[in-house]
Amino acid sequence: MKNCLGIINLSEIDNNFGVLCQSRPTSMLPFAGRYRIIDFMLSNMVNSGITAIGIFTGNKVRSVMDHLGSGRPWDLDRKINGLFLFTPTYDYTTTYKRVGDLDLFYQNNSFIRYAKQDNLFLSKSYMVANIDLNKAYQEFLESDADICMLYKSVDDPNKSFIGCDKIHLDENGAFKSIGTNLGKDEHFNLSLEMYFMKKSVYFDILFDAIETGSANFLKQAVFNNLHKFKVTVHEFDGHVFCINNIKNYMDANFAILNPETANDLFFKHGQIFTKVKDEPSTYYKSNAEVVNSFVANGCQIDGHVENSIIFRGVKIDKGAVVKNSIIMQKADIQDGVHLDYVILDKRATIEENITLVGEPNSPYVAGKKASISKEVL
Repeated sequence: MKNCLGIINLSEIDNNFGVLCQSRPTSMLPFAGRYRIIDFMLSNMVNSGITAIGIFTGNKVRSVMDHLGSGRPWDLDRKINGLFLFTPTYDYTTTYKRVGDLDLFYQNNSFIRYAKQDNLFLSKSYMVANIDLNKAYQEFLESDADICMLYKSVDDPNKSFIGCDKIHLDENGAFKSIGTNLGKDEHFNLSLEMYFMKKSVYFDILFDAIETGSANFLKQAVFNNLHKFKVTVHEFDGHVFCINNIKNYMDANFAILNPETANDLFFKHGQIFTKVKDEPSTYYKSNAEVVNSFVANGCQIDGHVENSIIFRGVKIDKGAVVKNSIIMQKADIQDGVHLDYVILDKRATIEENITLVGEPNSPYVAGKKASISKEVL
């Protein structure tokens, strides 16, 4: 796949995450104790042989730059090809703000134009999966299609994929149309928002949308022009989690407590890489009880932890009980605290004898550096 240029578009809607995405995009949400959401898409591309990847960061740039750096954990700190970051540019001479991501792609069209690769692989980051892209790419090349869309056939009784793109196929399994999932059908073809595309087709779509003003977002421009091109599809049959709201985020984290799911997600088609942080092993003190939980390194555990995801450097004191919760990096949970269906962001502190209880569909969420005491409550 060296003749394919990877593009990850981070202009994703993060209004459904409240304080968790106040200063970070969805792609930078911590996941599974030590990862970020974007690690999966980056690793999929690298493991499939893509050596040049451009990331269009969206507006919340700082956390993206901090996590990705030079791209070294993904072997993208290289002299030829490698990792390229494109941040928004602002025109201070105008009094209005353009809506959408299309302008950002147009302003940086020279990156794609002068890249040596003839084909593109475009994706978002919030579809979490471990995918071998090589088979889909070969089908794309052999069919001589202009666009190839990746999808998964899903059963969705819990309406986890509301608002996602839905692909319709004809009786022969060929692409027919694409729309939005409103929850009408329990079984349908979920678009993974991953597309192979010829570079020439990309520029036809981009320039047409700019000149006609028919779209504000690249995805909208692509959908508007599908009838003009030969479109094929490729079905993926592994685990997929759509991280587009807090409930889905919590459910996806808890899913890795199943060893089969964790193995499929982290190792099936190659290892998932992330930013390296060297810390000591977790210290389990004399009162520690840990049941069916994922605990990262650098923690100090002296309480009861059950069905939970514990990130690096978390401190859980004696007498504390943490159940069905996600506790992010460097959080401090003091004596006598009881947490159930709670998400704590980085460096949050829960003072002694506090009880916080959420619900499976609506967890209690505390933001970065939150300090919760009896006086606050």
